[in-house]
Amino acid sequence: MPHEPLPPDFTWLWAAYAVSTLGTYLALDAFPLVALTVLDATTTQISLLASVGLAVGALVAVPLGPWVEFRRKRPVMIGADIVRFAALMTLPVAYLFGAFSFAQMMAVSTVIAAADIVFLAASGACLKALVPPDQLLLASGRYEATLWTSSVVGPPLGGAAIGILGPLATIVANAVSFLLSALGVRAIRTAEPEPPAKTAHTTEQRNPGLTEGWRYILRHPVLRPLFVNSVLMRCLILGTSPLLAVLMLRIVGVAPWQYGLAFGIACLGGLVGSRLSRLLVARHGERRVLLGSGVLRVCWPVLLAFVGPGWWGVALVVAVEFVLITCIGVFNPVFAAYRLRSTDSAYISRVLAAWSVTNNAAVALSTVAWGLLASVIGVREGLALAGVLLLATPLVLPWRATRTTTASAASAPAVQEPAAP
Repeated sequence: MPHEPLPPDFTWLWAAYAVSTLGTYLALDAFPLVALTVLDATTTQISLLASVGLAVGALVAVPLGPWVEFRRKRPVMIGADIVRFAALMTLPVAYLFGAFSFAQMMAVSTVIAAADIVFLAASGACLKALVPPDQLLLASGRYEATLWTSSVVGPPLGGAAIGILGPLATIVANAVSFLLSALGVRAIRTAEPEPPAKTAHTTEQRNPGLTEGWRYILRHPVLRPLFVNSVLMRCLILGTSPLLAVLMLRIVGVAPWQYGLAFGIACLGGLVGSRLSRLLVARHGERRVLLGSGVLRVCWPVLLAFVGPGWWGVALVVAVEFVLITCIGVFNPVFAAYRLRSTDSAYISRVLAAWSVTNNAAVALSTVAWGLLASVIGVREGLALAGVLLLATPLVLPWRATRTTTASAASAPAVQEPAAP
């Protein structure tokens, strides 16, 4: 499909995202692996490392969303990258000097989670300022394709690096990727718009902006149901992902390499979906694609409760996850482009920060909750229950196509709906 080329400086922003995303996926399992091999951590400690850092990082990031909103975004992004680089590099330094500890890993995990949210809030505003509204779907599709490419190639390369260079190799690589990301953002030459000025209304508030992101979302007739749907999806898919790992690796007895291969192949569906998203929108319209892919992505996970031993079990996981991730790959760019386009520039960082804080906290809490529930009702039963609940999540998608304004112009300006079918 012919289209206008994206602005040249988008390439630098995209490159910064690509290198940091690849670094993240290289080190995807680095923290639990290092905790197990270097610190001989317990299962409880591994769970705490996965959930507490995410939750506390989200809490720390709550006041930072408003702070980001009223500052130039590129210096904030560079600062977040440097903080992530410095935090991660404390781990190999401590290891070399024999001062490595679980408490340090928890602290670093918290700092990284908070800096991730800050970077995301600033980078969304930066992307919206660089890319015209009619090209946001194309840009979001490239981000989505980059994410899934990194998820396919990153873990195998990271595993090889750990095997050859040691358990901290991918942590160092991830740290360097953030430094390269900062250099990519620094290379952007397009003049950055002035940040929004604080109004008398926000200055007088006790916590100016602390809740503005959530207020904007909840007063928006389309972002509100998308927000609720996003949180539910993450709780039911990401929150139960450890249960699937336990089912495959411990109960069914799938070999670790088969487990990795299954998800590596399935992640190719994200590439397929991200390529299809623009074609489907051009043919069927944004609204139909958003709703259709939002429904289709929940139809499959319930089948994961029936995974059995042997290659047929692995094949079932590959098939289910491939279709699921393909639908997600279609949905995400359309959703991301709509969210950026429909959110006023004066609120974009607070909206993105509020979204990320909620998602991260919800995933952390739901991971613990599903683990406890599975210990009572069983792993398969937990996966089956999550799959059944997922089938109800499309009910909160924005099915009503209306064109309205929000109740308060200060909280959310005029609403722009996805195009009607």
